[in-house]
Formats: sequence, C-alpha cells, structure tokens
Amino acid sequence: MPLFKVTLADRPEFLAGDETRLREIFHPAKHQLSLSYSLAHGTLPPGQRSKRHVLASSEVYYFISGLGRLTIDDRITLIEPGTTIYVPPGGQQFLENLGDTDIEFLCLVDPAWRMEDETILE
Repeated sequence: MPLFKVTLADRPEFLAGDETRLREIFHPAKHQLSLSYSLAHGTLPPGQRSKRHVLASSEVYYFISGLGRLTIDDRITLIEPGTTIYVPPGGQQFLENLGDTDIEFLCLVDPAWRMEDETILE
C-alpha cells in the first residue's frame, strides 16, 4: 500500500454540529483507507462552548493546546495540553474554552463518525 500523507492545509475546515471547527484528517468513507475509525482535528475559540451532544460511537480526545473543561454526563474535568480523555458511546458531552487562546485537539471516533450517529441536545 502506498504512503497516505495529509496536512491540515489539505483538509477543508467546517463548522460541526456541536459548533467546533473541524478538519477531517482520515475517514474511511472519504479516503481509500482500511480503517474502522475516523480522525479529526478541531479547534474551539476562547470564551466559546460547544453544544451538548451525544454520539453512538466512542471518542478519544487528545488536547494539543488551550485550557478549558470537558463535561461528560455529570462529570467535569479540566483539560490542558497533553490531556487525553475517553468518551464512551452515549456520553453526553460539551467542551468549554476557559483560556485566551484556541483549544486545539485531535478526536478519534470509533466506529467512524457518521452524521446519523450524532445528536445535538440543545
């Protein structure tokens, strides 16, 4: 199999349903890759909050930069660069940026993200 390489500049940015800005890095439905998961890069500006939402898939967030908090169901955890958090399928979640720079993160969704598997709760 040939090498599959991308950069963030290769991926168009879009506003997700939860109002974070995303760039899909790898997605099995959009790229000729044998994957069960999808991987996206996201940002959330200072003072912003994503909408409360729930996915049928599990998620793993890795936070690259920024300071904030992630709420999963009734549990609140502070996030900073280097924080990794698992969100189980069905976990109600939202992210808040408490700092003065963008929160930047990678999000792995398994099985791969599909619009019909996400519900915006507000």
